[in-house]
Amino acid sequence: MPIAENFTSIFSKEWEINFTQCTPNGLLKYTDLCNMLQLTAGYHSEIGGISFSDMQEFNQAWVLSRMRVEILELPKWRDIVTVKTWIVSLENSRSVRALEMYVNGKKIVGCETFWAVFNTKLRRPEALALPSDHFEKYPDIFSTVERVKKVVIAENNELVGQREVVISDLDIVNHVNNVKYLEWILDLVEPDWILMQELQSFDMNFMKELVFEDDVLIYGSETENSDVFLIEKDEKACFALQLNWK
Repeated sequence: MPIAENFTSIFSKEWEINFTQCTPNGLLKYTDLCNMLQLTAGYHSEIGGISFSDMQEFNQAWVLSRMRVEILELPKWRDIVTVKTWIVSLENSRSVRALEMYVNGKKIVGCETFWAVFNTKLRRPEALALPSDHFEKYPDIFSTVERVKKVVIAENNELVGQREVVISDLDIVNHVNNVKYLEWILDLVEPDWILMQELQSFDMNFMKELVFEDDVLIYGSETENSDVFLIEKDEKACFALQLNWK
């Protein structure tokens, strides 16, 4: 679609937290938080003419490579939240996008994401085929204290789970949706740590796509203040997650 008349390089969208998005404590699930952040990024891409539909004319799509989320507090059921986003950098096949979540003008979440342009037929990265110069870049304005980073995998991993990819794990690009990886692992974590809001931040790395009926193993290791998880298929790393606790 053409660039919208109301397009701006810094974009904000309001969301209302509904009960299906909450854990039993009435607070937003971490998975739905990530979905909300990514959907906001998607809306910004849409009004800027580089959405999934626009890119599919060239068999392209944005895929998430890395994501860091820092949480000051979680919104609760019925809260109206505002998510703000802007592009830090965009070159060739790569882009860094910042996002922030606010309630009543107070920042409660910061997020930085690293995206790659992916050819959905060739299943590999390539340069963006669409123009993007109309997006102003903000290389010195960051939304997180720490930048998006590579998760360091420990050598003393233990097998903590395994699963087969099912149809409900897949998204429109026909691979496992990135939030599903987080969901799989949070289901292995002590529930009280989630319900008591002990999670301060987390880093996700997406390294290799998974598709229907893939069998994967989940490994974990822990330190004093963090847990690191690795998802592997055929002994190849597909996803890494670091959970940083208060």
